[in-house]
Amino acid sequence: IAAFGGAIGMGLSISKAVEGIARNPEASGKIMTTMIVGLALIESLAIYTLVVVLILLYAKPFGI
Repeated sequence: IAAFGGAIGMGLSISKAVEGIARNPEASGKIMTTMIVGLALIESLAIYTLVVVLILLYAKPFGI
């Protein structure tokens, strides 16, 4: 679920950035920088979710 949400967020941010660059090509540097920072934050959230899931799987907190 987290990977699916991250992929949707990345797709939306990239599409809006391309839209913004198409409307205002002079601002492409600022738009690209902001988009890359946002993509990094989205990706880190998906990686944190993966780490938590792996900890729950291998720690066996429920004694199963």
